Amino acid sequence: MGGARFGGRGKVVRALDGVSFDLRKGETLGIVGESGCGKSTLARTIVGLETPTSGSVRFRGADLHRLRGKARDDMRRRVQIVLQDPYSSLNPRRTVRETLLQPFHIHPEQVPRARREARIRELVELVGLNPDHLDRYPFQFSGGQRQRIGIARALTLEPEVIVCDEPVSALDVSVQAQVVNLFQSLQRELGLAYVFIAHDLSVVRHISDRIGVMYLGRVAEIGDHAAVYDTPSHPYTSALLSAVPIPDPALRGTTRVLLAGDPPSPVDPPSGCRFRTRCWKAQDRCATEEPVLRPRHGTTDEVACHFPLMTNTTAR
Repeated sequence: MGGARFGGRGKVVRALDGVSFDLRKGETLGIVGESGCGKSTLARTIVGLETPTSGSVRFRGADLHRLRGKARDDMRRRVQIVLQDPYSSLNPRRTVRETLLQPFHIHPEQVPRARREARIRELVELVGLNPDHLDRYPFQFSGGQRQRIGIARALTLEPEVIVCDEPVSALDVSVQAQVVNLFQSLQRELGLAYVFIAHDLSVVRHISDRIGVMYLGRVAEIGDHAAVYDTPSHPYTSALLSAVPIPDPALRGTTRVLLAGDPPSPVDPPSGCRFRTRCWKAQDRCATEEPVLRPRHGTTDEVACHFPLMTNTTAR
């Protein structure tokens, strides 16, 4: 899935390779991983901005990329996206009112014309903005306010799933907390399901029910957020968590997991396990056999590792 050719030599980058998971109604699935692991490609594929070269994205049993006409439009309105950068994701030449009315031009049947003004005023209030500012332009708002506008835009068509692609990474820390709390309150009120992509592991832990850890286009580990954070099974997950800053010295562990080198090139990934060139547990089997996701002992969580960790080795 997500293949692209580079260098004119027939090499293919598989931005997503065998990625598979379910999103349950009303839950938040957090996605974490280093830059270049495929997180944003995953987000864009889910909402239909990228077309997979193989595989499928299914919503209520229907493949989003095989639907056509009205069926495709209906499915697309149910799966929306909030983008990373609140500065570039809004058209600077459109007022907030024009931005929020735009989805109704594409889906005019969703809300009667006479009801649309009231609808967008409700949305603006729902995300914590002043309806009297609907005629302002994006440059007249702060970064946090712009992201709230982006959230309101995603809500206009009453979606069931929202893909959040690094939605707080461009915001100040104090504003990040406010926006994350807004996502949670909207989920409780509207019954939304989120795919929440972020670099900040503490943010992901706070908002997520389950967490998927990606490495070089594949899922290394996926499971309940408490299990993944407190007792990670994959060495890569352990390394990520050990790098999280912990301000209180009394809460710091004594073990820091350091990875050797940079991630391999996606143009020419290692054979077998893609993480093996940086893994301190790698053995001969890792070079010849690709690990697949298997259930962790006694749980429904899954890990793709031939030699998973049995105890917590992160600095917590």
